[in-house]
Formats: sequence, structure tokens, C-alpha cells
Amino acid sequence: MIGGAYDDGAWIAEQQELAGNQSVGCGFITWALQEHPQALEQVLARDPAAVFLSFGDPADFVPAIRAANVPLICQVQTLRDAAHAIGLGAEIIVAQGAEAGGHGERRATFTLVPEIADYIARHAPDTLLCAAGGVGDGRGLAAALMLGADGVVVGSRFWASEEALVHPAMLQAAVEASGDDTLRSTVTDIMRGYDWPERYTGRVLRNEFTDRWHDDPEGLRSALVEELPRWQDAVAQGDARIANAFVGEVTGLIRDVKPAAEILRGIVSGAEAALAQRLTF
Repeated sequence: MIGGAYDDGAWIAEQQELAGNQSVGCGFITWALQEHPQALEQVLARDPAAVFLSFGDPADFVPAIRAANVPLICQVQTLRDAAHAIGLGAEIIVAQGAEAGGHGERRATFTLVPEIADYIARHAPDTLLCAAGGVGDGRGLAAALMLGADGVVVGSRFWASEEALVHPAMLQAAVEASGDDTLRSTVTDIMRGYDWPERYTGRVLRNEFTDRWHDDPEGLRSALVEELPRWQDAVAQGDARIANAFVGEVTGLIRDVKPAAEILRGIVSGAEAALAQRLTF
């Protein structure tokens, strides 16, 4: 998947060229795509493997995706939004719990996944379900499968991989942190100038900056002239005391930085071992 995020299409085009003839999909932040709908047209013209929409109502984009005969993946944070996406014809639902790094809402993975799994069983049994939020090792994959998911979407653990374009100092901060050291906040979005809908907050690694401003977002907005250059410099330098890493509670299970393939093999083998052990009881 190419992470389209807030892009208007220019960066996505570069990534599509780098991908060449490989079959890749593209993910979008749905509310931001409303501002740059041409980016979806551009992606659909390249016959993507799938389109992944998250954070916002996907309804406006479904007709074009359907017309292109491209599979639709919708990430949701509530049962209500899952039912809506299923009604629109999404082939895959990603149930994201609040444990996840980056943006999300309040429901926990452990209860959201089985609730949506039960809904799918009653109303759309051909729909696939993935769990997201808090999955960082084989135990998490095994638990997700037992909760009714068909698979998982893993973010933070692969963020801490050798291939990820992350400053080493930020990775080290995440390796040293526990899940207690994260929080859901609007601070980082204020600093980046992104007007996220109020229902979504971003889980980041706590630091001196969030300790100062988390409870005073209006004060931070008033102090941007002084604080923004300092924060931007910290991002460039990988200064985890000021810049915030988007990482989930699973950071407490991340103890090293490995190649992505090794991480994947470890998650799968760990899940197989966990399931085999439990099935012996």
C-alpha cells in the first residue's frame, strides 16, 4: 500500500512510478481526500490492488471505486461506522482500537473486534475483518484470530523496522518506552497544521512538549510563533524530548529494530506457537 495521507497526488505519482508494475494499493485519510479528490482518480487510473479509506465517511468515493472494480478496505473505530462501510460494500473492514498509534477514537480492540465480527457473521459473512491497535507480536495476532478477525493490520511494530524512514533517535525512544508513556492528544496535529475532525485524536509518545501543552491546546495555538520553529527543528534532529513519535501502546512490546521480514516471521511463528499451546488445554 502507498500511504496517500494528505497528498494531492504529486507524491503519490512518484511512489507509483517507483512501484513500477508491482500490484500495489493506496490508502487515504478520507476527510483529507475530500479536499483533493483528483488523487483518487489518479490512483484508480493505475488499477490499484485496493483502496484503503480511513477517518471519515467513505460514501462519496465508493461509486468511483466500484466503477473501477477495485476492492475497498475501510478502517473504522465504531460498530456504527463498520455497519455503514459494510452497507456501502467494503470487502474488508479494519476494526481499529484506541490502543493504536496515530489517529483513532475511544473503543478498545479487545471488545470492538468481536462486536464487529458478530455483526459481520449476521449481515455480511463474506466480508473480511482485520484487527488493528495493540498488535505487535504473535500473541496479538493469535488473540485477534480468537476474537473473530481474519487477520491483523500492524503499524507500530513495522514502524520500528530497519526499512522504515524514521529517525534512529525516535526509534530508540520508542524501544525504551512502555505503553504507559503514550497518550492520545491533539498537540502534534496543531504543530503540523492539520485540522483533524474533533472525534479523532492521535496517540503519540509522551515527552516534555506534550506534558507542557496537552491540557492547553488553545495556549499552544497562541504560542505557535515561538514554539513551531523549536518543534520543527526537533523533528529534523530526532529530538524525542520535543518532537512526538506516532506510536501505539504496543511500544511497550517493541524491544529492538529488525528487518520487516524478520518481524513478520516472528509474528506468524509466535501466533502459531501460542495457538498450538492453548489448544492443548
